[in-house]
Amino acid sequence: MSIIDFHNHYYPPSYLDALRSEETSVRVSVDSEGNPVLHSPGDSNVAVRGHRDIAYRQTVLDEEGIDKQVLSFTSPGVHVHPPERARAFARMVNDDLAAIVEERGDRFGALATLPLNDPDESVVELKRAMQELGFRGFMLFSNINGVALSDERFWPLYQAADELGAVLYIHPTHPVGVEAMTDYWLMPLVGFTFDTTLAAAKLVFSGAVERFPAITWVLAHLGGAIPYLAERLDRGYRAFPECRENLSRPPSEYLKQFYYDTVNFDVGALELAIEFAGADHVMAGSDYPHQIGSPRLMLESISKLAISDEERANVLGKNAGRLLWL
Repeated sequence: MSIIDFHNHYYPPSYLDALRSEETSVRVSVDSEGNPVLHSPGDSNVAVRGHRDIAYRQTVLDEEGIDKQVLSFTSPGVHVHPPERARAFARMVNDDLAAIVEERGDRFGALATLPLNDPDESVVELKRAMQELGFRGFMLFSNINGVALSDERFWPLYQAADELGAVLYIHPTHPVGVEAMTDYWLMPLVGFTFDTTLAAAKLVFSGAVERFPAITWVLAHLGGAIPYLAERLDRGYRAFPECRENLSRPPSEYLKQFYYDTVNFDVGALELAIEFAGADHVMAGSDYPHQIGSPRLMLESISKLAISDEERANVLGKNAGRLLWL
């Protein structure tokens, strides 16, 4: 069975170099092992070798028995920079990811990034990335400097994505209400998953998902709590008029059409997601090379699922390959 890791992260070295040499919203330090550390408001990320060395990363794929990875940018996104820098950084990241796919397309695909704090330029970059660079999908962050993805300032972007049949992958970032999550690493452990949940729920209730049906939506970390809470969202739809205002069907009917990556290595949680959305809407993900990511746990958890060989093949690689033409 072909194995495609849909959820993992990469910092192009050119972006890291630019952060070191320019005045930006991200401060870069170096840890005791010589790794760059990216500091942004309320967050920091250690860019270990796997984050920035594509040749080394390919040896990791060989060791782990993974055929291909879908590279995506990670926190902090380019939207933390002023708009003019965000636009330049998005182009830089996308050009570098496209070059990797051109050179190593047998082992890597990629999702493009967008300068989401500049919605108009995001439309321009989405079209450039799809029509000139050959991308099929994009990673969106779960909020943009506190602004919800459901905000209508982003709807022209969704209109363009809908017209081109894009894949939009929602990954968490600095969550709203982060003040309650500053100890015990609760921001990434809890805040990230619930920010994804909040983003998905608001996109559905706002009517954006219904209005732009040709977009394929994907949620990180097994959708946060979406499979677990979908029934409660449906109860809200039945109980509260404002939850029906923009929808013609219950929320779960839209959410079952979303795709979910397997970055939750609990077998019971994976089974719930498959029961909710189907094995044809779940994709393998490792969160490599973040500290709490693991290609080994990705593969072990999927191997323990009580599903057919055909369903397992879909989860391991066929679904991702179909979505991104890999």
